Amino acid sequence: MLKIYMLLLFVMLMWGFNVSAIKVLVNSIDPILLTSFRVFTAGMMVLMICYVMGIFRIPYKHEWLTIFYIAIFNVILHHSFVAIGLEMTSGINGGLILGMMPLVTVLMAFIVLRERISLLRTVGFILGFTGVVITTLAGASGLAAVSSGDVFVFLGVVVQGFSFMLISKLKPTFDPRLATGYMLVLGSIMIFLLSQLFGARILEMSNLFDWKLLAVFLFSAIFATAFGHMTYNYAIKKVGPVESAIFINLNTLFAVTGASIFLNESIKVNHVMGFLFILCGVFIGTGALEQLVRNRKRETE
Repeated sequence: MLKIYMLLLFVMLMWGFNVSAIKVLVNSIDPILLTSFRVFTAGMMVLMICYVMGIFRIPYKHEWLTIFYIAIFNVILHHSFVAIGLEMTSGINGGLILGMMPLVTVLMAFIVLRERISLLRTVGFILGFTGVVITTLAGASGLAAVSSGDVFVFLGVVVQGFSFMLISKLKPTFDPRLATGYMLVLGSIMIFLLSQLFGARILEMSNLFDWKLLAVFLFSAIFATAFGHMTYNYAIKKVGPVESAIFINLNTLFAVTGASIFLNESIKVNHVMGFLFILCGVFIGTGALEQLVRNRKRETE
């Protein structure tokens, strides 16, 4: 179990810095076109790793349908929404909104898996949502302060939270790491077709001839997307979607730190307040506080 937790910590670091990486890339390349190439590269890398690990196999006919409908939410919609959103909002805002993932995951567990949500967890939801409101509204002109980019990033959070529920229901006979590879490749093809539908020019990918942009692209595709999603989806099967989601707290912290370091974005008071509300909301909403209280009671008995 410690090994999985350490891997999750490393994944959160990469995912946090990946917010800045995508922000840099979408400034030079159409976000949907970029996403298709980035996700395809990640998917092929995952499949190669699975082959080396000896877990590669061709899915059965009935498994293709499962892979496809999970890919719609986990790959096509999630990656497209986040890439489009980060083109229109700041890296810090995007990172903080992505911090809502654990709460959305718990909410999806309640809706899809029928898991019980206590009054305390409900308070956590309210705190987390308040944090997002503070992040996106404070310091500007009320509702006008909410950019369409913020909305797209939040939609990306919602669809991925739902996809985690679908992944948790994968049959034990199909390794989630291998499923991740197929989902990424299949999803990338659909995203590419979508980019062409919206008139994206493939020649924009020639911008990657710049070695700095290429390095950022490879980090985002291979480390953050391929290794990150492969590891996280594996963790969901091992420790469950809710416990895995708790680590998203660190993703938020690394995303804000990365935006400050790599994008030279300033961290404002409302960002700090929003982060604290989201942090408290996740700690309470995911049941971590309840578990801590139960452990304390056992120790005193």
